[in-house]
Amino acid sequence: MYQISRPIAVLIGVAFCLLQPLVAGARGLPEFTSLFEQQGPAVVNISTQQEQASSPVLRYSVPDLPEDSPFHDFFRRFFGEEGEMPSEEIPSRSLGSGFIISDDGDVLTNAHVVEGASEIIVRTADRREFVATVVGSDKRSDIALLKIDGNELPVATLGSATDLKVGEWVLAIGSPFGFEHSMTAGIVSAKGRNLPSENYVPFIQTDVAINPGNSGGPLFNLDGEVVGVNSQIYSRTGGFMGLSFAIPIDVAMDVAQQLKTKGRVTRGWLGVLIQDVTRDLAETFGMPQPRGALVAQVLPDGPAAQAGLQAGDIILSFDGKEVPISSALPPLVGSSPVDEEVELEILRDGKMVRLDLVVGELPDDEGLAVAGGGLAPPQTTVNRIGLVVSDLAPEQRDEFGVETGGVLVDSVASGPAEQAGIRDGDLILAVNHQSVESAAEFNAFLDGLETGRSIALLVQRGRGGPIYYPVRIPEGKS
Repeated sequence: MYQISRPIAVLIGVAFCLLQPLVAGARGLPEFTSLFEQQGPAVVNISTQQEQASSPVLRYSVPDLPEDSPFHDFFRRFFGEEGEMPSEEIPSRSLGSGFIISDDGDVLTNAHVVEGASEIIVRTADRREFVATVVGSDKRSDIALLKIDGNELPVATLGSATDLKVGEWVLAIGSPFGFEHSMTAGIVSAKGRNLPSENYVPFIQTDVAINPGNSGGPLFNLDGEVVGVNSQIYSRTGGFMGLSFAIPIDVAMDVAQQLKTKGRVTRGWLGVLIQDVTRDLAETFGMPQPRGALVAQVLPDGPAAQAGLQAGDIILSFDGKEVPISSALPPLVGSSPVDEEVELEILRDGKMVRLDLVVGELPDDEGLAVAGGGLAPPQTTVNRIGLVVSDLAPEQRDEFGVETGGVLVDSVASGPAEQAGIRDGDLILAVNHQSVESAAEFNAFLDGLETGRSIALLVQRGRGGPIYYPVRIPEGKS
């Protein structure tokens, strides 16, 4: 009989102890069947019909036929008196998903699923069909609340996305491509994502397979609780590519409650345009590392202007909550009650400042007023960073919507400004959050700066919002 020496036996024993948790972990992989059985009945398929006009009306020249002609009635019947083909409404159908949040028929889905629908049919897991009405819809959050006439309906268990962690298992149930009650699984890839289409929703990013027809369906955690409403995918092909986004259920339910009680959704508003603080911009503001939201513009008469916030301020915290990056600020502001006073912690001229601000209500139109200004002699010298700038004419002030200050970039030569992304036709409003009043003043300021120093130029392009560009001062002068 083969004998194992004591040292080898000890090593085998240690290895077995180390592998045991891995074996146990393998046996403990998530089991999804009970979750589907318990929560699946609350998930519904939503089909909608929209009435769309037919292709552009065709016009024909109707011949001048005598009334007794055999073709007279034919042309008048089909082309009308004016020779116009009668228009026709062509029904268009689409599919989506949703889930029941009350046993008497409240259904949550995406706003884009039911947008423009003339008829909405909600189909449950047991094949019952209900005609739904829209209680309210909010495009900003992409949430819609529907109502169906039912009693003792199966209700989804609602959770919270607050404690959701990156790497946690999540599951989706919906109707991708019309395949009803399909379940897919994945993990949370990130939280608090800011998408270009919506700044006020801190999206949950997952790698759960989401496809057309999944929109509006629930995202579950392993406890069988709804933590999100599936809304969007990122794709270059139109199909799933591993990036899907869900609206946190906390946001969705807040919107649904407002739609049910008020018929509309109100959001907090500061009245500022912000941008992220990059490494180079952090250096220009004397910050050891990038953080916060840089105020690029303060809208006139808004809550921020009334509180004394200025362009060039960096918002570090809002109502006691840290703002690590600029995309974290809009959801914090949007979820704040209107007319509530909050405290802002900002960095201004290298010093920490606290401001009290009364949150306003987000308006439908955030445009700026347009006003005129004056004219100064043009400058033609290429300055130290490779720009030729000039003062603004009155019509140019109208075009940009500025009253005073600012210089126009007439041309961009090879140099730091070009590398930073400054273009012909840009308007420079400020340098290092100090207003630029004239081209001569701007060039003189640049000439007085030390070599190698970075400055922050506040630039407006067309009628868009201004944004800071970091530019490093080169050696020597032009």
